[in-house]
Amino acid sequence: MKNYPTPHINATPDDFAKTVLMPGDPLRSKFIAENFLEDAKLVNNVRGIQGYTGFYNGTKVSVMASGMGIPSIGIYSYELFNFFDVDNIIRIGSAGSINMDVKVRDLVFAMGASTNSDYARQFQLPGTFAPIADYTLLKTAINQADSVGANYHVGNILSSDTFYNAQEDFNERWIKMGLLCIEMETAALYMNAAKARKHALGLFTISDHILTGESLSAELRQNSFTEMMEVALKTAVEMDNL
Repeated sequence: MKNYPTPHINATPDDFAKTVLMPGDPLRSKFIAENFLEDAKLVNNVRGIQGYTGFYNGTKVSVMASGMGIPSIGIYSYELFNFFDVDNIIRIGSAGSINMDVKVRDLVFAMGASTNSDYARQFQLPGTFAPIADYTLLKTAINQADSVGANYHVGNILSSDTFYNAQEDFNERWIKMGLLCIEMETAALYMNAAKARKHALGLFTISDHILTGESLSAELRQNSFTEMMEVALKTAVEMDNL
């Protein structure tokens, strides 16, 4: 019995590639489709969550937005993994650095994703689940970052449920644990991938530095994000060839 279309994705499995790049912003999906993919077609636009499929260097690749936050990416990644036969999801997003060694415009690969979310509670595990990246995706993406000469960091990040946190020392407590940056989606993506026996990776461009107050202008943000997009697309091609 088919499980598609869903209330959130009006498509079929054939509409998607095996690897989906997943920015938070639907307009970033559109930007990638228009500037990097050949023969890109809009395959989903339910609730304005734009999804496209096209070709990059001859390889079929999809890009679809997740929206903001763990509940939103939890829905879209679950459906792609379980209903649309997607094998790999690479989250490509922005993040705020909480580490003085992680600079604005640097790339960050989330080897692990700590979180203050209760998303894992649904699995009723007799302990604490550690959301981690797929090793093959991580290794492949790092190799691609090396090939383009990117400045990057690999380690633990925070997927926060709260953008505005009422706890005044919230950031400081995570800083003491050596985390690299904060974003709002990756932990749920990693959990969904683990449950579905699929593959996921969180890749970020540092758009602002929470400790110094530095942030990217609109022009620099676009240029820096382009490097991240290129790394993710090259990774998608390599994964298709494995």
